[in-house]
Amino acid sequence: MRIINFGETNSILNQYVSEIRNVKVQNDRMRFRRNLERIGEIMAYEMSKEFTYSTKNIQTPLGISPVNTPDNKIVISTILRAGLPFHQGFLNYFDRAENAFVSAYRKYKDALKFEINIEYIASPRIAGKTLIITDPMLATGSSLELSYGAMLTKGNPKEIHVAAIIASQQALDYIKQVFPEEKTTIWCAAVDPEIDSHSYIIPGLGDAGDLAFGEKE
Repeated sequence: MRIINFGETNSILNQYVSEIRNVKVQNDRMRFRRNLERIGEIMAYEMSKEFTYSTKNIQTPLGISPVNTPDNKIVISTILRAGLPFHQGFLNYFDRAENAFVSAYRKYKDALKFEINIEYIASPRIAGKTLIITDPMLATGSSLELSYGAMLTKGNPKEIHVAAIIASQQALDYIKQVFPEEKTTIWCAAVDPEIDSHSYIIPGLGDAGDLAFGEKE
């Protein structure tokens, strides 16, 4: 299983990550959402280099132009609600992709203990396709695992790309154990060293869903 950490290289992506982390700018919700979207766009571009290409002969007004374009049948899946702007960034580039949505949330038993509940899934068939799962914050990997399990009711994908903005090292270690190693690639903008007692990533950025859409009760 490959893990591609964009934080290990210098690019404009780091600027957008710095802004979504920065308490002085992250409370501008429109800017926060747009930065999530921008990161998704950059990741989509880099991810596209891994796809399968073939030459198509394109008719122009003056002749035929051979162009290499991707052949992958893509399904972009996101975990509601924080993943929506991130998902949109991928969709901006993979505009012919099919889309899937999974509702996963933490149901707290007390202040520290919780379980992940899946309540809703809307997805096309994914058998033999390229599945991209977008989840901006990978804290433990539990919600991602359950969401992937829900997606498997729609078929078995040819390959899996997990896209996260910030992932904890614990989540990456967990995903390595529960996702198929031979066909999974993990893409992340940053890897943080730990999670706290509430399973929030440290230093992280806070609650991505609240920052993007407002606080929930």
